[in-house]
Amino acid sequence: MTARAGGRRPQPRPGPDEDYLRDYAALLEGVPFPSVLLDRSWDVVLANEAFTELFRAVGPHPTAMPHDNLLRFVLFHPDAGLVLADREVRWCLPALARFAFLVERFADDPVLQAVRREIAEDPLMEAAYRQGLPHWVHTVGERAAREHDGSVRPLLGPGAAGTVRECRLVVEAPTAFSELGYERMTLVLPEPGPEPEPDPVREPAAVAARRPPRGRGHLSLVHSAASDD
Repeated sequence: MTARAGGRRPQPRPGPDEDYLRDYAALLEGVPFPSVLLDRSWDVVLANEAFTELFRAVGPHPTAMPHDNLLRFVLFHPDAGLVLADREVRWCLPALARFAFLVERFADDPVLQAVRREIAEDPLMEAAYRQGLPHWVHTVGERAAREHDGSVRPLLGPGAAGTVRECRLVVEAPTAFSELGYERMTLVLPEPGPEPEPDPVREPAAVAARRPPRGRGHLSLVHSAASDD
């Protein structure tokens, strides 16, 4: 079980009762699916072993490790595509939409402000945030864009030999944590099915995911879509 309280902040927010947090960690560890407790800026408070296993192949990064801040991982880690299939459209855009909602609501949050600065430093990411994101939100609807609960997203799950599996995000806010802005996200994975026959025409998902990254933003599709609007 991984546990973090606070994150990279000058003055950490008050945490929940330590005994309750310890018992909740035990509950989280009993969940067979990757499950993580996040604070309002997506700093990781608790994560179970299945979450750790999901990101086993991810290399080190100074600021965007999945056990530090999940938002930073989705947006900035060059290895994120090893786990998050169709990363640009199915993961980065929803993450940017959720970020936009959070930074508007908690404008003084230092972690969110640091993420905003890092987005601004990447030209593709900034273009996606300012131009591509509004286009996408208009397409899918504001509520669907900012709320992750119930969403279905593609993963290259552990033990799946590079096969893309759709997972459902279940997001809950336990009463004891809700006032602190904590929420629990569980990635519900289906049971592995039989290995599909390889398609000689289409590139395997695992090969596509392991292409050299374009840079921190990785949002070429979003940028192109924005310029067409």
